[in-house]
Amino acid sequence: MAKFRTIWTTEDRYVEVIDQRKLPHEFVTEKLETYDEAEEAIKDMTVRGAPLIGATAAYGIYLAVREMIEDELDGSFLDEAFSALRASRPTAVNLFWALDRMREALDNCEGNFLETAWNTANAIVEDDVETCRMIGVHGLPIIEELSKRKSGEVVNILTHCNAGMLGCIEWGTITSPIYQAMEKGIKVHVWVDETRPRNQGSNLTAYELTRHGVPHTLIVDNAGGHLMQHGMVDMVIVGTDRTTRNGDVANKIGTYLKALAANDNGIPFYVALPSTTLDMSIRDGLKEIPIEERNQDEVRYMIGKGPSGEIQPVLICPETTPASNYGFDVTPARLVTAIITDRGICDASEKGLLTLYPEYK
Repeated sequence: MAKFRTIWTTEDRYVEVIDQRKLPHEFVTEKLETYDEAEEAIKDMTVRGAPLIGATAAYGIYLAVREMIEDELDGSFLDEAFSALRASRPTAVNLFWALDRMREALDNCEGNFLETAWNTANAIVEDDVETCRMIGVHGLPIIEELSKRKSGEVVNILTHCNAGMLGCIEWGTITSPIYQAMEKGIKVHVWVDETRPRNQGSNLTAYELTRHGVPHTLIVDNAGGHLMQHGMVDMVIVGTDRTTRNGDVANKIGTYLKALAANDNGIPFYVALPSTTLDMSIRDGLKEIPIEERNQDEVRYMIGKGPSGEIQPVLICPETTPASNYGFDVTPARLVTAIITDRGICDASEKGLLTLYPEYK
């Protein structure tokens, strides 16, 4: 796979990201020079996807340390940065994991404070690249087995939202097994949910699959059940923003409905989970995972490219109609066939997760 990343550092040691709000119509990058800019990039979804949010927050702390030193500010400035970044998105646990790792590194720093922040943030990025690669290594045999059962015919995979490389750093979670299958010459085809309201499937997943030459077809969110009923889906694979100790999975709104349809049609439903998205401190996803409610205008408006080439929002409902915008739902563990992690594959249960993560016993 050609090397391509969603976040990188510049020669002057600032940070640059892709403005994912502009994809697929424009490829625009944004330079982050302050922690405020990193915070805003997370909040307004310039960057999105649990691993990428975590990496951006880590660099946000590095930028805060840099600001603190250059402007001769006291430690309260750094505390403010940690608090602001922690509040930027509530559901994705990677955000809190990355900030905790940065805090621990800085609290235990005995040398150069700025270099410690820089090196730790860089390490978080590199760790995610390897984590996603290993998810692909462990997920590849699933696709290989399906291909074998179909005598080499196309394996049809349904996805939801974007948990590809654009939501991570390089390989992605759900796309890592797909890309590695492509590299081995296995025939695959991806059904891409548009994933309302922000259309991350049509805007982002379709964009990166096109870039990597993966055959795919865009579908409306509610078409998945129909495809499953007619034998047109061999497996479903989704990402996760937070997975609990008992295997409940919080992911983009609509994931639960795909899991129900897969269960009803006997189709395997897999969750690609980087270990940084595991939250072993909670058990009941329905009761304990905070579900983000976003601005209603994400539902009331759709953004697209008009006939003149201008990218613009379009109102799709009466001007006075209010909208509800829950960003995530929780899929109960009982609907998950298996969890694909960077350490291997396990059942969606406390026992299954502890076989791969015994440090949480």
